[in-house]
Amino acid sequence: MKLILLSLSIVTLMLLAGISATNPNYAFLTVAACETGIVNKAALESFTVEITFKNTGKTQGTWSINIVFEGEKWTWTGTPQNLTLKPDDSKKLIWNGNVPANAPIDSVARLVVYYGDSFTALNWWIHVVPAAELSITSSTVK
Repeated sequence: MKLILLSLSIVTLMLLAGISATNPNYAFLTVAACETGIVNKAALESFTVEITFKNTGKTQGTWSINIVFEGEKWTWTGTPQNLTLKPDDSKKLIWNGNVPANAPIDSVARLVVYYGDSFTALNWWIHVVPAAELSITSSTVK
């Protein structure tokens, strides 16, 4: 049984490689060079995600794209957007969201981009911080 599954996997990979190699007009989507970082946000605080995409293939392509902040303690999912690009064209997509109310303080979630049957985990993180902050506004010693 294992030999059959291995053989099927090899044949599938060879077919996929053959399709990519013999079809020079295939459209590929890449995420443009990104900065990285950790952004501190409180629960319910808003955030904006801007991502630039580029069609690096030789034909026009269309993709359904969505983002998710994925963590062990909380997750936020954006609204899918459709993107159509001609070869070498780029476009920036924007998502707006809020950190979930139930996101625990000191938890983190990583930005993941889903497009077609692929995904890319980006090096952007939201770190949940306390919304309440204590400041000393005056003091007296007599």
